[in-house]
Parts: sequence; C-alpha cells; structure tokens
Amino acid sequence: MGDIRRRAAIVAGVTGLVAPLTIGLGAGTAQAASCTTSAGPYQKQVEKFLGRPVDGKQSSADCKAIQSFQTKHGITPNIGYAGSVTWGVMDLMNKQKAVGNNPNKDGKCPTNKGRIACVNLTLQLSWIQDGKKLVYGPVPVRTGRDGFETRTGLKKIYWRNIDHVSTIYNVPMPYAQFFDGGQAFHSVGLSMWNPPGSHGCVNMTPTVAKKYWSLLRNGDDVFVYGRKPGT
Repeated sequence: MGDIRRRAAIVAGVTGLVAPLTIGLGAGTAQAASCTTSAGPYQKQVEKFLGRPVDGKQSSADCKAIQSFQTKHGITPNIGYAGSVTWGVMDLMNKQKAVGNNPNKDGKCPTNKGRIACVNLTLQLSWIQDGKKLVYGPVPVRTGRDGFETRTGLKKIYWRNIDHVSTIYNVPMPYAQFFDGGQAFHSVGLSMWNPPGSHGCVNMTPTVAKKYWSLLRNGDDVFVYGRKPGT
C-alpha cells in the first residue's frame, strides 16, 4: 500500500505503508510462451479441472488449455506445465466454489456485531453479513503474500478514499477502505488468483470494490481470519 495521510481526527502525521503487489508490483497478464511437452506432477488433476481427457499425458491441446489458464491468471512461467502453482490455484477455485452461499458455516466471523465485512484468508473469500444474515458475497479476493500477510483479527474501517493513490509507489488504489495500519479493501485490474498475492491489502475486482464501497462506512467492523495458502 502507499503511505496515506490520515485525517487529524484519527492521527496526525504520515503512516508508512507498503504498496500492493496487485497494482504496482504484480506480474500482470503473462505473455504467451512456448508450450512444454512434459507432463506435470498434477497433470491428471489439471486435466480434470479443465475438462480435458484425463490420461496423465501432455498433449498439444492439453498444453494450450493449461497455458491459456495460466496466462489469464498471471501464472508464470506460462508454458502449459501442470505444476504445483497452477494446480494450487485450481484447487483453491474448487474450494471456493464448494462454499456456496454459506461462507460463515464455521461461525468464525462474529455474528453479534451487526454489519461486518469478513475475510477468510484460508479460502481467499470475503463477504458482508449483518448478524447471521448474508448481505453480499462471498467473493474471491487476493490478500497478502508471504512476508506481507494481511493481518488477522477484528478491525474497523477508519478511512475511505475513492480515488486513493499510493504516495510511495505512485499507484492507484481505487475505492480504498482502510481498516488496519494501511491495509485496505480496494480494486485492482488483475485476476483474483494472480500469485503470489498483494503486499497486505485485500484486493477486489472493480465491481466488488464498488459494491463494498456502497455497503460499508467508517466505523464498520472488519474481521480477518485464517491463513493464506503459502504464507
């Protein structure tokens, strides 16, 4: 995240923040590369996910399908190899889909706070609930990478800036809603499954970030829990 100038009512001075990888340091859309002829250790799982014939053997069509998936989600190298990173993204997608419309089934996000934005780092999902009522979501999000983890615990939105720009990295953070020492919800132009993750912010698609902006206000609770895979 960039440093932000908090309003005087909150705190005087400047807080040093870390720029989100998703905006300033992300890989972006990977460029097309030559396809590999080698089968990867997760060949069958990846073939099944992509609806390819599950034979564990790399074909030209398999490689192109895998490469297309890698390019779409910024996975590098995007050579069509069915490795651990590619399968990890697919496995996470499967787990996210399995949640359905009951993201707080485990009851870990507080239901006694009224309106609250929940972030499950383990599943890389977020939603807004009011008591036990689901208001919006769940939606995939992109949280902090290893070494820059999105901090867990109960927090509150303390500052919002619809057109925020990081003053350290000079990168945009649209629809920014800060909730913990500079960590914020905000939109990015990358896939939510683009590895390895942000530098602490909870990244969202523009559509989702706009919806969160319309539903949340200063003082609203945010609860972050779990642990992002790979951190």
